[in-house]
Amino acid sequence: MKTQVKVKRLNDNAVLPKRATEGSAGADLYACINEPVTIAPGQLVKIPTGIAIELESNELAAFLFARSGLGVKHGITLSNSVGVVDSDYRGEVCVGLCNVSSEPYTIQPNERIAQMVIMPVACAGFIEVSELGDTSRGAGGFGSTGKG
Repeated sequence: MKTQVKVKRLNDNAVLPKRATEGSAGADLYACINEPVTIAPGQLVKIPTGIAIELESNELAAFLFARSGLGVKHGITLSNSVGVVDSDYRGEVCVGLCNVSSEPYTIQPNERIAQMVIMPVACAGFIEVSELGDTSRGAGGFGSTGKG
């Protein structure tokens, strides 16, 4: 089954998301900027994509991830680790980027800056209880199951 995502161009210069190959999990998102933006080491920036999206159902969300090449080669990653675009959001999709390297990096107009993956989400309800069920792990966390 192929999910259809409606995309609205908010800027004439916007590039629509596209998957690089048939096997790509994510669709590339592009910087919709008129001039280059340099990100200094340690700096955070918000880059517009010039698009808004509509998902088919509230059981889907769009998740924004860093592009591996930008992250590994240049230290450019998402400032919030993973961006979440909720199914009822209709505003512009923007990408928060940060430079964790020691060198400035310049984003060019229409450069691929992130990837968007459409994934199912569980629309959970929350019930307050006085006790939770027991497990062998219990409350152990942060390395309780092994090294690290």
